[in-house]
Amino acid sequence: MSLSPASLSSPAFSNSADLVQRSLKSVWHPCTQMQHHESMPLIAVSRGEGAWLYDPEGRRYLDAISSWWVNLFGHTNPRINKAVKAQIDNLEHAMLAGFTHASVVELSEVLSDLTGNVLGHVFYASDGASAVEIALKMSFHFWKNSGQTNKQEFICIKGGYHGETIGALSVTDVSIFKSAYAELIKNTHVVMSPDYRKSAELGLDTQEAVALRAAQEIETLLKARSQNICAVILEPLVQCAGGMAMHHPEYLRRIRTLCDRYGVHLIADEIAVGCGRTGTFFAFEQANCWPDFVCLSKGISGGYLPLSLVMTRDDIYRAFYDSSVSKAFLHSHSYTGNPLACSAAVETLAIFREEQILKANTALSHTITKALAPFKSDLRVRHFRNQGMIWAFDAVIEDPVLRDSFSRRFFAKALEHELLLRPIGTTVYFMPPYILNDQEVQHLSERTQAVFDEVMKA
Repeated sequence: MSLSPASLSSPAFSNSADLVQRSLKSVWHPCTQMQHHESMPLIAVSRGEGAWLYDPEGRRYLDAISSWWVNLFGHTNPRINKAVKAQIDNLEHAMLAGFTHASVVELSEVLSDLTGNVLGHVFYASDGASAVEIALKMSFHFWKNSGQTNKQEFICIKGGYHGETIGALSVTDVSIFKSAYAELIKNTHVVMSPDYRKSAELGLDTQEAVALRAAQEIETLLKARSQNICAVILEPLVQCAGGMAMHHPEYLRRIRTLCDRYGVHLIADEIAVGCGRTGTFFAFEQANCWPDFVCLSKGISGGYLPLSLVMTRDDIYRAFYDSSVSKAFLHSHSYTGNPLACSAAVETLAIFREEQILKANTALSHTITKALAPFKSDLRVRHFRNQGMIWAFDAVIEDPVLRDSFSRRFFAKALEHELLLRPIGTTVYFMPPYILNDQEVQHLSERTQAVFDEVMKA
């Protein structure tokens, strides 16, 4: 079939219903059982502004989850818009193999400087799962280049999530994503989560005690198999897709010490928790130490363009620096270090610096926590928790049928109240952009309370 001029023309959509109907016929949506859209709404979005998304009829939704945790400074942010527009008139893309450009160099230098140049080498990709794959491969290949070919195993954390490609799934422990592909996935050591909600069932009194208990399990494994283990991979401070499980920073300090003692790499997956989300730019900063690899994506471009990266230490980089091609890290993506994405990221970091975002977020976090305070004493809620610009609580639902449908029912009801919220199971969470004003915080709090009351009455 040849492409006629008509087939190449931009489609005209008369309204939301038309857009949704045509989308359901032609688009296979991610992380979705498509049949559910026979009863669950698919939302048409025509534009965004600040913390809000709008449909073609002008209905609005407060984006309380930053559009899958990526949008930090609001939709159509004027500063990032300007930076991307300037870049697109200069250079839209050039391959990074054998070439370089100003945006990727500036971004790498600024990121390295944020670690005190401890993590001074940056490798680029396009999505979070790819960044995880890169870190896993780099660790494995480092040990191989160093003559320790027996190191071929990884340790991951129970309930941890690191992406949905085959390699990333091997270190993910969320069954709904993993079970269908079990036969394709490399076995990995899965150890106890430091989730501090477990304190009561473990008979422990503090969050730190839970962290130390979880670290003991890794130590036992490392004592037995460190000669075979490449790296430990974890999500610092918050295991997001696993239900917003939060842990004490002492866990990170202890795992860093253990990795040093037993000669194992430490990979920090900061794809969701980096870029200021936990209160510091890198979550790992709160442990006063650094991992061997940091994976970033999502918010690094301000939510504008696909971009991911892996930062690592000089000694790891040097293990690949050789005249032999076989020792090189031969991993590539066509859009590695894309100038448009890098320009958005450079401007994102400039906003952090020039507008003192981390300081502002401390005040905003206090305001939102105060507004959400009624959930702390609600008998239908367990484990109200907060880390930086992340909040979560668990709904108490005894009926298994209502429990299984809670997330979909809550999502649909929230849309009726001008809210975009997508619970994970029975965990309601908030990861809003860093720009909410007092009226938007009030909207978030009051509308969430109304949604929760209606859904829990069902």
